[in-house]
Amino acid sequence: MSKTVIVGRQPILEALKAHQSIQKIYVQHGTGGPAIQQIKDLAREHRVPVAEAERERITEMAGELPSQGVVAVLSEKEYVEAFELIALAKSRGEIPFLMVLDEIEDPHNLGALIRTAECAGVHGVIIAKHHAAAVTATVAKTSAGASAHMPIARVSNVAHTLDELKKSGCWIVGTDAEAERSYYDHDYSGPLVIVVGSEGRGMRRLVREKCDFLVKIPLFGKISSLNASVAGAVILYEAVRHRVAR
Repeated sequence: MSKTVIVGRQPILEALKAHQSIQKIYVQHGTGGPAIQQIKDLAREHRVPVAEAERERITEMAGELPSQGVVAVLSEKEYVEAFELIALAKSRGEIPFLMVLDEIEDPHNLGALIRTAECAGVHGVIIAKHHAAAVTATVAKTSAGASAHMPIARVSNVAHTLDELKKSGCWIVGTDAEAERSYYDHDYSGPLVIVVGSEGRGMRRLVREKCDFLVKIPLFGKISSLNASVAGAVILYEAVRHRVAR
């Protein structure tokens, strides 16, 4: 399995709390503070080796990301199967609440969407295997560590996966700027899958056709669309409002 890194204090803390498979943590020589000490304490508890490294080494490992003086080396994100997400919800005695991302290419958008989904109580996120961002160091950083806690399935065929989710009893709600129904005119309280399309293009035609319902977010300014992560957040929390009130 290929290696990747996560950088920054909060993402690494969350990865340790989530018991991710961290091989080693590197702390920049001379770097300290409460968060670094907490990382060291958790690493010791989980038997993860910690080593000091010079600034140049930390910078090289972190690439373009701000490291805050700490980098963790771990195995690639372990993805789950889509059906496991439904099983997870049922094992908790909860109504399934999933999010599907159709070819989200920007890792910053992916990270932001995973963070919002985790905060909203989504049971799992499904992403496309092709023409889409994977869970990388940038995604982990942008998600503020939420990607360490969120079960994520990576599928080859999003449309087929939606068919399988329908068979499990889920309703599929897609976000579409051309939809007739506003997002606040829909009931999200049942077994639910929210689909967010890619930046610029939105959902692909076949994915759109698999949706049971399409909803739009009304726009009143001069800009014709919202950022994908913002649109996803709006819909997710409208769903939360319905589900909490249920």
